[in-house]
Formats: sequence, C-alpha cells, structure tokens
Amino acid sequence: MLKDRKPLISIITLNYNQEKITCEFLKSAMGLKYPNYEILVCDMASRIDPTPLIELGNYPHTTVLLSPENLGFAAGNNWGMRKAKGDFFFIVNNDTEVTENLLDNLLQPFIENPQIGVTCPRIHYFHSPDIIQYAGFNKMNMYTGRVAGVGDMEKDVGQYDISGPTYAAHGCAMMVKREVAEKAGMFPEKFFLYYEEWDWSARILKAGYKIWYAADALIYHKESMSVGKENPMKVYYHTRNRILYMRRNSNFIQLLVFTLFFVFFAAPKAIITYLAKRQFEQLKFFLKGMAWNLYSPSYSPV
Repeated sequence: MLKDRKPLISIITLNYNQEKITCEFLKSAMGLKYPNYEILVCDMASRIDPTPLIELGNYPHTTVLLSPENLGFAAGNNWGMRKAKGDFFFIVNNDTEVTENLLDNLLQPFIENPQIGVTCPRIHYFHSPDIIQYAGFNKMNMYTGRVAGVGDMEKDVGQYDISGPTYAAHGCAMMVKREVAEKAGMFPEKFFLYYEEWDWSARILKAGYKIWYAADALIYHKESMSVGKENPMKVYYHTRNRILYMRRNSNFIQLLVFTLFFVFFAAPKAIITYLAKRQFEQLKFFLKGMAWNLYSPSYSPV
C-alpha cells in the first residue's frame, strides 16, 4: 500500500544557461523533509557545462544529465522522465524555491484518492511572496483559447486554502504518477514551449484521472510578474501553440468559432497593437506563429 511506504520521487528540472539559478533551487531542496527522492538536473545543451558548479555545491541525491541539444520544455522533461527511477515525477522549474513539506503534501492526495493522477502546489511569486501565481486553473474558454489562473495576482489571505480538482496542471510545478505517463503519454513534444501542460492535462483527464490542486503545498517562483511578456520568442510560441491547442482539442463548432474570433478580432488587435508600439520584431513572430499552423499538421508521432 502506498500509505505504508515512502515511494521514490524523481524531481526533474531543466537547466539552460542558468547554472546559478539551478544551484539556488538545489540549495532550497536540501531543506526537504521527505526522505526518498532523487533530483535529475537535465541540462539542455547550455554554453557552459553546469556539472562542476553543481558538484561543488555537494547537493544530495542530485545527478546531472547532459543533453547534446536543447530539446525544449516538453521534450526535455520527457527525456528526464524516461531516465527517472521514481514512482512519481515531480516536474519543476529551476527558477523556484521549495518549502520543506512540499513533497509530503503533494504526495498525500495520491494516498487518499487513487483516481488522482497529478497534484500541483500553490505557487507564489518569489519576489512578492504573498502574491499568488497559481491556485488551480479555471476552465479554458474553448471558443477563444483563453484561460486564467485561479488567484493569479491576488494577495494570499487564505481564500484558496481548500484543496480540490482543477482543470489543468501548471508546468512550473506538478507531481505526476508514473502510471499516468505510461497510460496517457507524456508532454506533447510538438509544442516545444507553452500550452504543452494544457494539452497533456486534457489527455490525462480524458484517461480518467483527476488533476488536484494541493492547497497545503507551497512553492515560490522567481518569474517576474511583468518582465518578458513582449519577448519575441514568447510571442511566437504563445501564438503558435494557442492555435495548435485548439486544433487538437476542440470540436468542429468550437474550432469554427475560435477561428472566426482569432481572424477577425484577436489577430487584428494584436497587429494594430504591435504597430502602434513599433514592436516590429514581435509582429513578425506573431505572424510566423499564425503561419506555422497553415502548413503543419496538428498531430505527429510525438
């Protein structure tokens, strides 16, 4: 029985030219109370091999795996899961810092309900530690492709202290039962970056599992609340994958309405905004993201 033992948890985190940030994560993980875990630092072909710096820190339970190429978020985490030994995979961003009971509190819902396939912690912004980034996800609007996180940007005053099912896992921090990856597959590698957790979540739910927001599990995310929103590559993948997600997961009517909404409202608004701000690089990548969907199939072997 799961409740009578301490199953091995494989903590999987990607590193790409952020060895100092990764070491800060590993240092925080030294405070974890859960006794049975391994940490796999999956390096995505960084300019500098992070192994010497990580070995210098003498972080326990830690192995560095070096990929010969940058596989992206989706394929990189899949690569890590294939090499992991654990009964559970804890997929977590390297720009986070953990709390001591995080693993225990993420594992507990699996013990209580075998239908649960994924658990996610409450996520706070590291530099604004009383502000929520994630307390679950609201249901995606299948006519616009838009989604909002529960509690995003709210001050945490205990309003989301009740755990429960949610519509999708957050790619920043999610614990996945190995059985789920074996039965529902892993991250869709076609996405590379952004929306991949939504597509995987949709398949996990269709496979009959629950995705659970664990309110008593807390992690801090160093992502800025404002910086990076206009990054051209982020514009490209958000645009490309928002459309791709809808192509893969909506029915005919939903896709028709979404297409009309995007072509006649979302795209013109974005184009006018980028032109008005003279953000020509962002505009180029927005158009490239749209165009990609015209010639690329929505499904592939991975």
